[in-house]
Amino acid sequence: MAFDGIVISNLVWELSERLTDGRINKIYQPENDAIVLTIKNNRNNYRLLLSASPSLPLAYLTEDAGTNPMVAPNFCMLLRKHISGGRIVSIVQPEMERILKFEIEHLNELGDLCTKFLIVELMGKHSNIIFCQPDGTIIDSIKHISLNVSSVREVLPGRSYFIPNTMLKMNPLTISADEFIEKTLSKPLPVGKALYTSLTGISPVIAEEICFRASIDSGMSTSGLSDAEKLHLFGVFSRLMEDVENHCFTPLIIYRGKEPIEFSALTLTCYGDCESHAFDSISTVLQTYYAEKNATSRIRQKSHDLRHVVNTALDRTRKKYDLQLKQLKDTEKREKYKIYGEMINTYGYGLEEGAKSMTCLNYYTNKDMTVPLDPQLTPQENAKKYFERYGKLKRTFEALSTLTEETHDEMEHLDSVSTALDLAQTEGDLAQIKEELIQAGYVKRHTGGRNVKKQKLTSQPLHYISSDGYDMYVGKNNLQNEELTFKFANGGDWWFHAKGIPGSHVIVKSGGDELPDQTFEEAARLAAYYSKNRTSEKVEIDYIQRKHVKKPNSGKPGFVIYHTNYSMMIEPDISNIQSAK
Repeated sequence: MAFDGIVISNLVWELSERLTDGRINKIYQPENDAIVLTIKNNRNNYRLLLSASPSLPLAYLTEDAGTNPMVAPNFCMLLRKHISGGRIVSIVQPEMERILKFEIEHLNELGDLCTKFLIVELMGKHSNIIFCQPDGTIIDSIKHISLNVSSVREVLPGRSYFIPNTMLKMNPLTISADEFIEKTLSKPLPVGKALYTSLTGISPVIAEEICFRASIDSGMSTSGLSDAEKLHLFGVFSRLMEDVENHCFTPLIIYRGKEPIEFSALTLTCYGDCESHAFDSISTVLQTYYAEKNATSRIRQKSHDLRHVVNTALDRTRKKYDLQLKQLKDTEKREKYKIYGEMINTYGYGLEEGAKSMTCLNYYTNKDMTVPLDPQLTPQENAKKYFERYGKLKRTFEALSTLTEETHDEMEHLDSVSTALDLAQTEGDLAQIKEELIQAGYVKRHTGGRNVKKQKLTSQPLHYISSDGYDMYVGKNNLQNEELTFKFANGGDWWFHAKGIPGSHVIVKSGGDELPDQTFEEAARLAAYYSKNRTSEKVEIDYIQRKHVKKPNSGKPGFVIYHTNYSMMIEPDISNIQSAK
């Protein structure tokens, strides 16, 4: 995530445009490390979220009021005492640092005009919100940092505030060409890393973008750059910084499919294979990105226990399958023992007592063969021993053949559940997957008493509309696939699935029509995208009319058989397919 100095610069400019000269009406602290300011300016009310969360430091304008706790924490009460009703004089960013500095005028208890500074540091685990006097003396902070916690700087009431420069980085807005080349590109590092470790506010994403625009591999060493390439790189960098200075921002989110993977205040051309969505406001970008990212993260967190169950069972099943295959391979010599016994019964009447082997003509191949013998046994006893070995290996082969097939089916089923967990989008999806694992015996059902009702499963398949207006439905797990294919679809509807790998069943409601080629392709793209191989360039898709899809006896949920199907290779790209929701 590129919450860097450039995003902060965009945010400061946006907040300055909207909040300068505004009055702080309300202050509350919904979280231990976050505050919300309600600011009235130009007849508009704005809510500003300032979060110093170590995992998710944020600052943006929001419509969400959050939860105002019944009892205000001490830091919140202090801010209310000093700056409630105060006027925001200015909002600045010191030297491209990830810091917002609010200058606020207010009246003290005697009615005198005073100035205070509210400083928001958005620096990962070191994030903080600090309230200061004009001379830099710290009044209080949302997090108290003593020397026992940090040897670099104390953040405690009465201490002096300063910005630690432990990395000795340079300001990208003021650096000259000579400094850029001598101090940045002289480091024995990859070019991209040299940029973001030398310049304040430059993230790895922006460093990659600068290299991409300059047609330079960010992974190559700085020592491999020619003088012309260094000057060209500085030129590209300078033009980017001019956009920052002139507030030429283009807030956007980069999506891979439907998942947000990055955001920025500047155009990112290095993500050429992904979709870019532009926004009017960096606050909207931050709110949208983290809301969607949080939804994805929340589902992944909630699916952790199920993933652990599935992965543990899958590892155990794979080991069992490998062992069974090895044991099955050992039974391949069973026919040899049968032939040994038959050869002894046929030719063994003339063997000398104590013979260790017998050479004879194998009448199956018309070639001579040597049969090992136990010299302490008679020919009849040697033959009996070989027939017993043959019988034992034959019984083992027959049993293992069935067991291996069952283990393979179990492994495929668990693999499909693992894919379904990757495709899960809601808690309802996870509930269906858990129900499937309960039915399969991998998870115990906790009833909590006799009168507890079974949880109602409410998750629904995904619904898309083809370019030609046909409804297309996508199952997100095996239970949905089962329902979609065998209860929802009609015989004349079309069924799509990735060939030979776990994935979703896709049903196209034909309504008795002959489907256009475009609809076939879009349904195949859905089947490719909602499969285990969604990150591949192309995926092979099988498709057939629903009436030809059958469920095998005792088959697990979502498993089907079919013959005489059609196939196509297709890209797993659904960016241009219209969702019905």
